[in-house]
Amino acid sequence: MACKGEHDDPIGVNKTWVKYIEKGEFPNTNRNFSVMRCNHCADSPCTDVCPVTALWEREDGIVDFDPERCIGCKACMQGCPYDALYIDPNSETAAKCNYCSHRVDTGREPACVTVCPEDAILAGDLENPDTEIARTISREEVQARKPEKGTEPKLFYVDGDEGSTTPGTTAREKHYMWSDAPHHVETEGGSVPDFDLEKAAESLAASDVSLGDADGSDDSEARADGGREECGCDSCACGEGGTTDSSDATRTADRQSDGGYQSDGGYATEPSGRTRDDEDNTSRTERAYELLHEEATRVYDIGESHYGSWGWEVYSYTWTKGIAAGALMLPALFMLFGLADPNVAAFGASAVVSGLFLAATGVLLILDLEQPTRFHWVLLRPNWNSWLVKGAYIISATGAYLGLVVLGALLGIEAIVSPLSLGVAAVLGAATAVYTAFLFSQSKGRDLWQSPAMPLHMFTQSVVGGSATLVILGVAGVPWFEAMVGPSALALGAGLVGHAVLVASEIFTPHQTEDAEEAAARITRGRFRTAFWVGGVVVGILLPLVALAVGLPILAAVAGALALAGLFAFEYCWITAPQTISLA
Repeated sequence: MACKGEHDDPIGVNKTWVKYIEKGEFPNTNRNFSVMRCNHCADSPCTDVCPVTALWEREDGIVDFDPERCIGCKACMQGCPYDALYIDPNSETAAKCNYCSHRVDTGREPACVTVCPEDAILAGDLENPDTEIARTISREEVQARKPEKGTEPKLFYVDGDEGSTTPGTTAREKHYMWSDAPHHVETEGGSVPDFDLEKAAESLAASDVSLGDADGSDDSEARADGGREECGCDSCACGEGGTTDSSDATRTADRQSDGGYQSDGGYATEPSGRTRDDEDNTSRTERAYELLHEEATRVYDIGESHYGSWGWEVYSYTWTKGIAAGALMLPALFMLFGLADPNVAAFGASAVVSGLFLAATGVLLILDLEQPTRFHWVLLRPNWNSWLVKGAYIISATGAYLGLVVLGALLGIEAIVSPLSLGVAAVLGAATAVYTAFLFSQSKGRDLWQSPAMPLHMFTQSVVGGSATLVILGVAGVPWFEAMVGPSALALGAGLVGHAVLVASEIFTPHQTEDAEEAAARITRGRFRTAFWVGGVVVGILLPLVALAVGLPILAAVAGALALAGLFAFEYCWITAPQTISLA
């Protein structure tokens, strides 16, 4: 409430909020509270991906933002692995906790620190060993959220609970304490079914995170003072949290009378006979498994601010952009390598097709902005760390080149099909196709998008999209494309095979994180399975390959149409599914 009052935030959005989770069975239950907010990271991904420097890191370490500069592209919401950003419905720009920087600048503490009656939130200079925050962090066992992301977060939790800091470990019921869960979030009555406890335990044990008993301390019971959490910037810090017990029972929710552990989710159980004294000698891996095994249920959160922040405009834009790139790149390559005769009119027609899809791409990108009238700021106020900026300049260069080619074709200038010009076309087409992969790699909140094969996959998708379009136009009798049907059909077949291999490698092979595994599972076995299997695989890969194998021109055109439809279905799954994973 202090935060909302200080910043006059509208109802429905929160710069900071308290997450409730419950463990155990009555009467041996406890409830843990964890405050979620911006971590003011030392290596903040949101500042890197923001194309207009609306987010920046101050000298004192606070990650601040300027709504007057924001274009509402929502890239920062994808970049943040902590779900700390949201779109303010009043300003229609991104917003987050800014550590009450206006108060800090006048020598005051953030509003949440001032109003907290229990001194559960600490703020101060982390680099000054004499401050309370620095002393607390040095003597207490503290945890940070997702340190494996490499963001160097400065929000620290004293006696932090894994059920709070690791979202995938908590079940999400349809009903909260006093309300229904937000309609847009995934809910389930039990542990997350695809969460690999053993793998998560090994990952946790290998980290620097304190595991309580395994490190020689006893955190199996809640702190008498309720626990605290601290957050800090380079020169500032804050934190909050706590636990409430309904009895003196241990934190282990599913401890049975025989000393064993059992989960309603059907996971393997710990060996029976484990006592509290035995836990002092438990290995880090066993302790990590034990902590994660404690069944936890969320009874209050705010849902995901990020959910669906990139919607139909984005997966439509990746589809049209791939077609535009392929429609430019493939004719240039065909003419360069002698698969088609260099023809001014044909190359000009290809530029027109590519330009139309590139124009559609630009329209979709602008439509996705919360502040569409500021779209040109990406070019005029660039943050060169952001691949949104680099991509905007690549698209602009490609558009300018296409305009010159069309003009040259109208004037009959042979130079547009010279090896130099065709080489430029191939490079621009490839760059247009793959730059989004690097943008996605900056989205650290989306683990499935971190695949190193994404640049190759997006290039392959552009081959499929471009060749399918050329085949359809050629079979339809458009004169400039009839000579390209043969090489385009070969490119389509090769592209589909490559696409199938890359889909299999990105979806079905083991992933490095549980969030990536869960996103892949939702594509193949969850609510995206119909779009993926029917649209992306059967319609988009198998049927086109069969149609191409027959060898009839009309079936080649059918294969092209099916491939385009399947590519769109895959883009929908690939863009949407990772955004349904809980980050907080």
